[in-house]
Amino acid sequence: MTNFEVRQYDAAGRLGELTVPRAGVTVETPTILPVVNPHVQTVAPATLASEFGAEILITNSYILHGSDDLREPVLEQGLHDLLGFDGAIMTDSGSFQLAEYGDIDVTTEEILEFQHEIGSDIGTPVDIPTPPDVDRERATEELKTTQERLEHAATVDTGEMLVSAPVQGATYPDLRERAAADAVSTGLDVFPLGAVVPLMNEYRYADLADVVAACKRGLGEVGPVHLFGAGHPMMFAMAAALGCDLFDSAAYALYARDDRYLTVQGTELLDELSYFPCHCPVCTDHTPAELDAMDADQREELLARHNLHVTYGEIRTVKQAIRSGNLMELVDSRARGHPAMLDGFRALLDHAEQLERTDPVSKDAFFYTSHESARRPEVRRHQDRLERLPVEGDEVLLTEGSSSAQYDESWGVLPPFGPYPRELADTYPLTAEVPDRTDRAAYEAAATGVRRLVELHPDVSFTLVHDDWPATALDRVPERVRLRDLHARD
Repeated sequence: MTNFEVRQYDAAGRLGELTVPRAGVTVETPTILPVVNPHVQTVAPATLASEFGAEILITNSYILHGSDDLREPVLEQGLHDLLGFDGAIMTDSGSFQLAEYGDIDVTTEEILEFQHEIGSDIGTPVDIPTPPDVDRERATEELKTTQERLEHAATVDTGEMLVSAPVQGATYPDLRERAAADAVSTGLDVFPLGAVVPLMNEYRYADLADVVAACKRGLGEVGPVHLFGAGHPMMFAMAAALGCDLFDSAAYALYARDDRYLTVQGTELLDELSYFPCHCPVCTDHTPAELDAMDADQREELLARHNLHVTYGEIRTVKQAIRSGNLMELVDSRARGHPAMLDGFRALLDHAEQLERTDPVSKDAFFYTSHESARRPEVRRHQDRLERLPVEGDEVLLTEGSSSAQYDESWGVLPPFGPYPRELADTYPLTAEVPDRTDRAAYEAAATGVRRLVELHPDVSFTLVHDDWPATALDRVPERVRLRDLHARD
């Protein structure tokens, strides 16, 4: 757990560096691990590195272990030479096959030793992937088995190979949180969140947000968090904002095989496109009709390359958003691409208090881009910290407008943050860009801030001068606050 260093935060999103000692490389996170099928390589691993900048990929050691064609070659050559890839390679253990077929013929110790023998840089034990919505008794029992296997994995001599500790628990937040804390206690290195693919396949992004948030509560800030099977770029920003660092994707190849074209907003069928809404080399050099007319293998490879360009492009966009401090604005923007993503964003904001713990206290700007912005961690922090700000007078004016000499003190009010001392007006986040036609949610959040300030100072008389605040917002203001309309005569 000493191999991961966080360089910068935004919400719970992290720019980090994962040192992989066996590979002799340091991987910048967040990043994607393209899934490479050892039998079918739609895009060669060497091309993943040279064309897309892949620093790490993932393949399945269980497939290699059981392959008549590949088992001996990989033992003789090593995994890196077999795949032709110089970066870091993570290997899965067969847990996916266990989930699909109900049984596998290998133990945790056997598969870890095999992963070490073939030169894997990050190995994975055999955990039990408990699917969503099973009964609690099953989830608890399988979680117990997984933890026993993780504890055993920690005793296996794997040399410099990092070992992951998958976090299970189905859709029970308390089980996920406990499983995450138990995974940390093993001293293992990487923390994949398992059995979440069914949630993504069913577009249950709100449930996914709750699962990830629960896991993060148990994990804290140790180690890189790997969202197993998260291959669609439409959800990278949301998952990163919740604290995920690694994603793995077979989608680029699987979708290409079915003539499906990835975009950040969703997936399109090739034969339904007249134009390519993308500027990658594939899309600038070809038209949809040209690709459609190609033979199947050529079309599949070009679609896979496009899908990879979109995938890596979104990873870079997420990284830059964390660097610039506008990851939440990016999540908001991406949420508009699909109703289920909007559900996920709103569920993410249910965990604003959790996200606020690592969110920087100062950034370049806050942009109010939708009514969901009123629930962001920055708003919560401002209102929580009102207790640190002294009120000097007995009669205080709260107003969106100018101050007044007839009051002992005058505070500004800025939706969605609420009241603030005027000397802080030029400090973050009160320099926020808020539209003139502010929505009800912003006013209601500001009223919550007013209530908070009033409750902190029960002996002070407050007057709120407001500009057409909706009744739903004014209902949140305590009765002992005098209300005046900004345009009314005093």
